[in-house]
Amino acid sequence: MFLTMMRPEETNLIMTYDKYNSLFDQILGSDQPLAPYDQTDYFKYVGLNKKRQERWDKNGLISDALKTAMSEINSPQKWVLITEPWCGDAAHSVPFISKIAETNPNIELEIQLRDSGSEIDNYLTNGGKSIPILVVRNENSEDLFVWGPRPNDAQNVHLANLDTDKSMEEKKVELQKWYNQDKGQELQKEILALLKN
Repeated sequence: MFLTMMRPEETNLIMTYDKYNSLFDQILGSDQPLAPYDQTDYFKYVGLNKKRQERWDKNGLISDALKTAMSEINSPQKWVLITEPWCGDAAHSVPFISKIAETNPNIELEIQLRDSGSEIDNYLTNGGKSIPILVVRNENSEDLFVWGPRPNDAQNVHLANLDTDKSMEEKKVELQKWYNQDKGQELQKEILALLKN
């Protein structure tokens, strides 16, 4: 079974977006999922995030401005996306990043699982392994830019909640509401600005 290969010490799992999506089903369909999915909360997050991703896969739209900027990329690039199925922020960003990458055949999207030997240690956020992280590289494997772990406005919501008396669940709900209202627009604006630089 695929899940027996998920031990971090055994391999760095590199996958396509389709394989990443199938990982959700494999975790949810396992009688004995490996850590951390053997914990109720993590297992629950995978189910929630699967639904979120499916919604954006179906309804997420890429702006014309971003499509135009993407069409101007005329040499190969590798987009390395570091994520995990348990990550709530990733469920709202990964589908859009995949859609953006699909607009240009010069883009190869490679998904790495953060906790399975990924490159995350080279892309820490304030010393932490926050995800998702998108690393865009040119054909010489040089980093052009790094985006993540969430759109700036979502990060502001997160930071504003750090010192409040709200429960963890209330904080998560507020961030999820932001993503639902934003519909991937801020992520696209930020990636568009990075592409233009």
